[in-house]
Amino acid sequence: MLTVGRIAAQSGLSPKAVRLYETAGLIDPPDRTPAGYRTYTSDALPVLHFIRQAQALGLSLKEIKRILDLQRRGQQPCELVTGLLDEHLAEIDQRIADLQALRETLQRARDRADQAADRGEPGVICHIIESTPTQGS
Repeated sequence: MLTVGRIAAQSGLSPKAVRLYETAGLIDPPDRTPAGYRTYTSDALPVLHFIRQAQALGLSLKEIKRILDLQRRGQQPCELVTGLLDEHLAEIDQRIADLQALRETLQRARDRADQAADRGEPGVICHIIESTPTQGS
């Protein structure tokens, strides 16, 4: 039997994270000692390692629970996992595109600022911001 501190240490998690995963239904509730202390079996370790790996891939606890629930019902969750990874990849691609567009806008503003300074043009407050078109303009 493993205490929450010991299973946390063996899985590379904090005791708080282990308790959170229990509360969220990611791991089975542990047995309790007469004093109320949680005691886990080593069967919880592979699940805790899986949760850490899934989080490292950017999956949320809600998504991880969906995967674990499928597996617990005897179904293969890999199709769900690939779908979730595809969604995350699409989100990342969109963020990259948004950041690239922002970078281009900032670069144009910076270039206009240099040009305005070369011409000696003052702004009411700051010509860099005043001359930058907003998104959609």
